[in-house]
Amino acid sequence: MTIAGRDDSQSTGPIRLGMVGGGQGAFIGAVHRIAARLDGEYTLVAGALSSDPERARISAIDLGIAPERAYTSYEGMAKAESVRKDGIEAVAIVTPNHMHYPAAKAFLECGIHVICDKPLTSTLEDAYALAELAKGSGKLFVLTHNYTGYPMIRQAREMVQAGAIGTIRVVQAEYAQAWLTTKLEDTGSKQATWRTDPAKSGAGGAIGDIGTHAFNLASFVTGLELEALAADLTAFVPGRRLDDNVHIMMRFKGGAKGMLWASQVAPGNENGLRLRVYGDKGGLEWSQEDPNYLWFTPFGEPKRLITRGGDGAGPAASRVTRTPFGHPEGYLEGFANIYAEAARAIRAARTGAAPDPDVIYPTVDDGVTGMRFIDAAVRSSAAGGAWTPMA
Repeated sequence: MTIAGRDDSQSTGPIRLGMVGGGQGAFIGAVHRIAARLDGEYTLVAGALSSDPERARISAIDLGIAPERAYTSYEGMAKAESVRKDGIEAVAIVTPNHMHYPAAKAFLECGIHVICDKPLTSTLEDAYALAELAKGSGKLFVLTHNYTGYPMIRQAREMVQAGAIGTIRVVQAEYAQAWLTTKLEDTGSKQATWRTDPAKSGAGGAIGDIGTHAFNLASFVTGLELEALAADLTAFVPGRRLDDNVHIMMRFKGGAKGMLWASQVAPGNENGLRLRVYGDKGGLEWSQEDPNYLWFTPFGEPKRLITRGGDGAGPAASRVTRTPFGHPEGYLEGFANIYAEAARAIRAARTGAAPDPDVIYPTVDDGVTGMRFIDAAVRSSAAGGAWTPMA
C-alpha cells in the first residue's frame, strides 16, 4: 500500500520507527528500544506510549520524541503518521497481549510495517484475522521471538538442516522461572498483574508468556510440525486465574516425540530456557543462560563444544555475530538480531526488491502457530490431558 504524501522509497538512512506501549515503568518496551538502537538501523520518532495521556506525554519527553508526535491513542497515531511525509515506516507494538490485534490492524491498514511482541494475539480467532490482514496488506509483519536471533540457535538450525544429527526422534524443551512463586499480582506489580489476567493475557498464563518461546524455539531449530499434544496446565498459587506451570507431551508429524515444561513457580530458576534435540546420528543441547555454547554429540563419539565465533560455527551463526570470540552475547543482542533482520527486509521493501534469502525472522505465520499451540494446550488440559490435535 502506498500512502499519498509519504516518502518510503529512500534506500538509505535510518528507518523511522514508532512505538505503541512501552512507556515509563514498562520492561519490554525498553528492551525493544535498545534492540532497535544497537545497530543504528532505526530512529524512534513517534509513540503512543501509554493509554494515560500524562504518562504518554512524559514518556515521550524522556525519549526525545517531539510533542506533536506523542499520541494518546494508537488509532490517532496510525492515521496521523500515515499522511506525514516523514511518517513512521514501522511500528513496534509492546503492549499486553489483548492490544496486539487492534493496534497491529490499525497500522497495517495505514500501510505501515509491524514489529510485534509475542504472543501474536490473545485469541486464536484474532490471530487468524490478523494473519489474513497482514498478508493482504503487502507490509512486513515481524514477531519478536527473540531467542531465534541467538547465533548458536542459528547454528543448531543449520546443523539440523544439514543432517548432522540425522532423523529427529526426541525433542526436549523447557523454560523455568521462579518470579511468580508467590501471588505477586496482589502486590501491585504491573508485569505480574496483566500476565495473570485472562482479559489481557488470553487463555494461557505461563504457556503464553514463556511456553510459546520454548515451543517456537523447538520448531525453529528442528523444522518439525506439531501434530497433537497432551497438556496439563496448573495454577499452583491459590487464587491465580491462569496457569503458572505447564507439562506437555508432543507428537510431531513424521514420528518424532517431544516434551515441554514451562514454569514460573520453580524456585532456583531465573530464565532457564533449554533445548535438547536428539536424532539417530547425534544430539544437540543449548541453554539460554549459557548462550554462546552449543553441545554437539555425534553418536558413539565424545561431546563437542561449538562456540559462538569460534571453531565449528558456520555461516548462519556468523552472520548474526557481533563481537569477537570470547566476548559474551545474549538477550539484548538476540533481540537486536531480529530488529536487524527486520531492517534488512524493510530496506529491501523501500526499493521493491526481494530481501536476501538468508534474512530470517519470525513471521505472522509463526505467531498463528504459537496461538494454535496455546489453544490446543488449553483444550487438552480442560479435557484431563487428552491427546488433542492442533486446530
